[in-house]
Amino acid sequence: MKPKLKQCKACPWKKSVIPNKDIPNSYCATKHANLKNTIARPGDLEGIGSTVRAMACHESEVGDESPCVGWVYNQLGTGNNIALRMLARDGRYAGLKIVGEQHETFEDTLSNNH
Repeated sequence: MKPKLKQCKACPWKKSVIPNKDIPNSYCATKHANLKNTIARPGDLEGIGSTVRAMACHESEVGDESPCVGWVYNQLGTGNNIALRMLARDGRYAGLKIVGEQHETFEDTLSNNH
């Protein structure tokens, strides 16, 4: 996946976004919930030496996906995704820009579907 550095307007990691209202192109709460497998257990080494499971940005084209900036921000921060941190050592996420308050956990991104 190629890196995208600015968070999109309807990123589900933003507290202000209501996914089932704000995310275009037939948002699916079930598919969103199934992205739980992209969330590292803090400090887990799973994914090192292989492809990191990443949440793709919903604005990405199929086959040319970019990681979700909110996901990257979370996983490089409090999510402590060691495999992603290893990839980020080359500077690919330098200049990452989030917009607004962010959810602290993946579960919080799901609870904002009202």
